[in-house]
Amino acid sequence: MGFISPVATDSNGATRKTGSQQELGKNDFLQLLVAQMENQDPMEPMSNEESIAQLAQFSTLEQMNNIADGISKSNDLDFLQMQSLNNVMASGLIGKDAQASYNGIYLDYEKPAIINFNLSNNVDTVQFTIKDISGKTIATIKQENLDAGVNSIEWDGTDTSGNRVAEGYYTVEATASMTDGTNFTPDLSLVGRVESVIYRDSSAYISIQGTEIPLGAVTAVGESGAFTDNTDETDGNGGN
Repeated sequence: MGFISPVATDSNGATRKTGSQQELGKNDFLQLLVAQMENQDPMEPMSNEESIAQLAQFSTLEQMNNIADGISKSNDLDFLQMQSLNNVMASGLIGKDAQASYNGIYLDYEKPAIINFNLSNNVDTVQFTIKDISGKTIATIKQENLDAGVNSIEWDGTDTSGNRVAEGYYTVEATASMTDGTNFTPDLSLVGRVESVIYRDSSAYISIQGTEIPLGAVTAVGESGAFTDNTDETDGNGGN
């Protein structure tokens, strides 16, 4: 007596995917078409029109699959070309002055991470919340009694328990509190000369005033001294 398994298997005994897990490709449709032709009723065979229609559908499916494969390969090539262009562009920034607004920094084992920020008012405290790429809070650091203007703080790369965290990219959120209890969000930005370009995980990071930020964070680039007046105006409002 034969046994009918409730689990579909292929000719090799491997479990087949069924239901929403099953994905049919052009070879599957071809096998279905052949099986249909082999098992058709000899008294009422498939008409020529039906055969031609199904072959046309199969041909269309094959062409659509080929187009999809071509688009996928083209997208991969475009990504590589764009990545190469970004790398060339990044290396051309070395020695130039740049403005950047950012919300994350790269932590390097060899040195602390420097967070540059701009305050519109004198503040009682500024708190920085550092999170990993999953959004989990890693560390919280504070500075007190700061004047308006450009400031910076270092993160030594340890978490709330004092343990050294992994090298990598971390997001930064900042909140400033004034003496009257008013809170506002400091501007995470910096202006300075691009000191170097670092390539990490197929991405380019630039170093400005010791802060490593993604290339995409750059908002403006100019020759040396192009943003000096802006910096002086900021410092003139009481910045450090």
